Amino acid sequence: MALLLLALPLAAALLCLVPGKRKILSGINILASLTILAAALVLSRTVFATGPVLELGEFIYVDSLGAFIISIIAVVGLVSACYSVVYASHDLKVGEIRENRLKWYYFWFYIFVFTMLAVVMVNNLGMMWVAIEGTTLASALLVGFYDKRGSLEAAWKYIIICTVGIVFALFGTILLYYAAVSAATGGSSPLNWTSLVKSAEQLDPRLLKLAFIFVLVGYGTKVGLAPMHTWLPDAHSQAPAPVSAMLSGVLLNCALYGILRFHLITSKALGTDFSANLLLVFGLISIAVSLPFILVQHDFKRMLAYSSIEHMGIIATAIGIGGKLGLYGAFLHMLNHAITKSTMFFVAGNVTQKYHTKKIAKITGAVKSMPVSGPVLLVCTFALAGVPPFNIFLSEFAIISSGFMQGKYFVTGIMLGLITVVFAGLIFVVSKMAFGDPSTKIKPGENGGWSALIITLPLIVIFLMGIYVPSFVDKMLIQVVSLMGVS
Repeated sequence: MALLLLALPLAAALLCLVPGKRKILSGINILASLTILAAALVLSRTVFATGPVLELGEFIYVDSLGAFIISIIAVVGLVSACYSVVYASHDLKVGEIRENRLKWYYFWFYIFVFTMLAVVMVNNLGMMWVAIEGTTLASALLVGFYDKRGSLEAAWKYIIICTVGIVFALFGTILLYYAAVSAATGGSSPLNWTSLVKSAEQLDPRLLKLAFIFVLVGYGTKVGLAPMHTWLPDAHSQAPAPVSAMLSGVLLNCALYGILRFHLITSKALGTDFSANLLLVFGLISIAVSLPFILVQHDFKRMLAYSSIEHMGIIATAIGIGGKLGLYGAFLHMLNHAITKSTMFFVAGNVTQKYHTKKIAKITGAVKSMPVSGPVLLVCTFALAGVPPFNIFLSEFAIISSGFMQGKYFVTGIMLGLITVVFAGLIFVVSKMAFGDPSTKIKPGENGGWSALIITLPLIVIFLMGIYVPSFVDKMLIQVVSLMGVS
């Protein structure tokens, strides 16, 4: 099943290049995303029911952490694929893109999905590095898809900054390899995570510390942790809305997965304090850096990008805080943010297509002009800001509670103060967009019935996950927390 899951997006990408009408291409897209979701859920269920899956001579390895992120990739991927159909249809209608370019959008979309799945399914940390670099190359072509000066500049900046970052991660991987070879661990596969985590105590602690610092800076660039975050606002703002949803809701988690693999090895060898404290510091810096940019932002999608930096900072801080409840809250927040932020980017796609602008000052009266997207814009904003009874409130509450329970009052107090100001800023900015009177040039109504339906369905999950964590999700999270060495 693991090999099948890796093969499906590659097959879908090739099928999308077969000449055919737009309706056939849309059908291939939706069928492919549904098939990928089904395979991902079957694989994840197997992992959570029977334990890690090893295939292809231990080249493929999927444990509870990998299965959890695979599920997020497949779910967000399905919704993004469905939204891509209606989003691209509108772009074709207004002449934003040409029909012969659509097949290349879907081709790179599924190559992007493949690279992200590969990140969380390969056992070898060197191959994981290759897969993470692959996500950059595939998604950069999607960021620059509109072939305009702004989008091409954002794609180029994305490639340059993330490639520099990934070089740091390569240095960290090489140092870990040297430590494993020097300790004569791992046999013929010294970079296999399964071997490294078993023999972590035998590795040179000085090399491990240096390796983790390089990896944190390297993969932290891809996560969007400050101060290595500068590519993210440009890329998110210029990419098509479904791609922005994938970048924010899925790609950032895949990069964080790379850090977590090294964090587990370092923690087992040195104890949790070293790597956890570094994650704590970078997490708090990320939240703090995102704050002023959210408050003064003029571009709607850039504001959402800085919100992603904030939330990845919250997750990193939660992992740094640690403890069973803190880690539970961190992974719950990873899931909640993926669902909510991807939905918000879909809403942003509807709104920006309707108003023909991303400028916040030029978007007013969305509730009046768009009877579905306007209210959903408000709901998603409240959810992202951590207002009860929505899902992000529950995960943030768990994280903050864990911090106070462990006596980390100063750190938790700083985080609480920062996210409170972000909450006020988001509500203030979006309320100006949602209320008031729209321009007389804006005709009331949605862009299409399907786009309204796609942004409405996730609201059920956003609300329900705010008052109740389903038992199957709870069991998944408990297993992931146990993998992190906390039971």
